[in-house]
Amino acid sequence: MKIKATIEKIPGGMMVVPLLIAATLNTFAPDLLRIGNFTQALFVDGSSTLIALFLLFTGAQINVKNVGVSLGKGATLLATKWVVGALVGLLAFSMMGDNGLWLGLAPIAIIAAMTNSNGGLYVALVGQYGDKTDRAAYSLLALNDGPFLTMVALSIFGVMGFVEGMFSFVSFLSVLLPILVGMILGNLDEDLREFFQSGSSVLIPFFAFALGMGIDFSSIIEGGLGGVILGLLTVFVTGTAGYFIFKAMKWNPIAGAAEGSTAGNAVATPMAIASAGPAFSANVELATVQVAAAVVTTAILLPFYVGFLVKRLEKKGIKVPDHYIKVNEK
Repeated sequence: MKIKATIEKIPGGMMVVPLLIAATLNTFAPDLLRIGNFTQALFVDGSSTLIALFLLFTGAQINVKNVGVSLGKGATLLATKWVVGALVGLLAFSMMGDNGLWLGLAPIAIIAAMTNSNGGLYVALVGQYGDKTDRAAYSLLALNDGPFLTMVALSIFGVMGFVEGMFSFVSFLSVLLPILVGMILGNLDEDLREFFQSGSSVLIPFFAFALGMGIDFSSIIEGGLGGVILGLLTVFVTGTAGYFIFKAMKWNPIAGAAEGSTAGNAVATPMAIASAGPAFSANVELATVQVAAAVVTTAILLPFYVGFLVKRLEKKGIKVPDHYIKVNEK
C-alpha cells in the first residue's frame, strides 16, 4: 500500500491528515485512546514533548555561517514575513472584539501563519524560478519555523499595551531553549545537523495527531472559513510584499513571492505560545484549526499565484530567472 505517497498528494498532508483523523476520533470516540500508559502518552498527551523535540531538530537546521547575497536575501525574506505578519497581527489585536477575535480570526493564528513559511514549497518554487542564491537563502529562513518570531511580536505588543502582560524570561527561555540547543549542536557537527533533519519530518504526523486529539469538528467548522481567509492573506499580502521588495532590490521578485505560504509546523505555534503566556490560552484550539486551514490554502494557491506573476513578467519580456542573474552580474 502507498499510504505515505497518498497522504503526500494532499497539500500539507503529513500535518493535516493525522490532525483531522485525530479530531474525528476526539469528536465521536473521545475516550478510545485515553486508556493510560504509553498509548495515551503518545497519541493524546504527547504533543508538548514531541513539539519540543521538533523544535530542537528545527534549530539544528539553522546555519550561522551564511554570508553574502544569500544571507541578504534570506534576511530580507525573514524580515518581510515578520514585519508584515506582525503588522496585520497588531491590527487584529487593536480591533478585536470582546471574544478576542478580529473578523473571526484569532490574532495568534494570524501572526503564527503569516510570519511562518513552507520551506519545501519555497525551495520547490525557487528551484524552478530562482538561482542558487535564492535557494541558499532558505537556510536562514529556518528562523521563522516555530514560535520564536511570534513570541517576539507578542512581547513587543505587550510593551505597547496591546496584549495583556509580558512573557516572563523563564517562560520565554523554556520555549526557546530547545531551538538553541539544536542550533548549537547542528553548527558544531554537520553530521548531527543531517541526522536531526531526517528526524524532524518523522515527528510532524505524530505531534499533529496529538494536537488533533484536542480538537473537535465544531472547532474545525468554526475555524475552517477563517483559516481559508488567513491563507489568502498570507499568500496575497506577504507574498506580494516579498515580490515588490525583491523587485526594488533588483533581485528576482519571484523568490520574494515564494515566501507567501504557511508551513505545517506552524500549527504547533499557538500551543507553544499558550505555554509561554497563559493569557493567550483562550483561543488556542480555534487558532490551531485556523492555521491548519491556512497551511492547506497556501500550499494550493501559492504555486498558482507565482505562476501568474511569472507570466506577468514574461509578457514584459523578462525571463525568470535569467534576466535577474544577468542584472546582478553587472
